[in-house]
Amino acid sequence: MDAAACIGCGACAAACKNGSAMLFVSAKVSQLALLPQGKIEAARRAKAMVAKMDELGFGNCTNTQACETECPKEISITNIARLNREFLSAKFND
Repeated sequence: MDAAACIGCGACAAACKNGSAMLFVSAKVSQLALLPQGKIEAARRAKAMVAKMDELGFGNCTNTQACETECPKEISITNIARLNREFLSAKFND
């Protein structure tokens, strides 16, 4: 539950050369995806959060790990992989 430590400060997006908010979004998706209560809306949540991130013009992750380095709560980029799995799984099940 390390992802639950995310405080939404924006340091990750500020440090990213693409202005990606994927570390923040992935922390929130991961936090809820790991809880049994979060499974019910997991697919809808992943799709909605990625869609909103795209709508707001945030860039995509290029795995430079700048976000992880700057994060004051040491959120891991492994959460981005979980976000991608949740999102792809949701899209394939449509």
